[in-house]
Amino acid sequence: MEKENAPKQAKVKRAKVATAGKTEAAKAKPSAAGKREAVAWKGKLFAVVRVRGPVNVNKHVEATLEMLRLYRINHCVVVPASPSYAGMLRKAQECITWGDIDGPTLERLVFKRGRVGGQKVEAGKAAELAKKAMADGVVAGLDPVFRLNPPSKGYKAIRRFYPKGALGYRGEKINELLKRMV
Repeated sequence: MEKENAPKQAKVKRAKVATAGKTEAAKAKPSAAGKREAVAWKGKLFAVVRVRGPVNVNKHVEATLEMLRLYRINHCVVVPASPSYAGMLRKAQECITWGDIDGPTLERLVFKRGRVGGQKVEAGKAAELAKKAMADGVVAGLDPVFRLNPPSKGYKAIRRFYPKGALGYRGEKINELLKRMV
């Protein structure tokens, strides 16, 4: 009987030792720091462009690209800047490039490549839709995917990260790429 109880007692002791080593800060609930981060994201939009195709891509990365609605090369999506989207973009960074889009570039993108209900957008309405998108993050009725041309002068290496290649986060430099693709 004593031998049967000995392993159970050892497991209980290990569990107590594991929890005893944690400090009070580690046991405490997360602070409101996440709320402060969310405020910093407000009013920004990310422009995301798919650079690489589906060959030899991890299935989890491909699923993330489908959630972003990036099914083909040279397709662009404008998404609100938030921690959840930032995590998705980091996960799929081996196939995409993204950065912070500005108002004039978004207006040009909506005017040249935007569609509302399958119809092209007029010049006056493009400026209105772009302003609304910059304020709200997303515009109802505007098709979310922009089909773009390959960039003039091409990409840099599509297997390397920015600045040596075309993949990953570009910051404000995404506007230059989008101007070459529209």
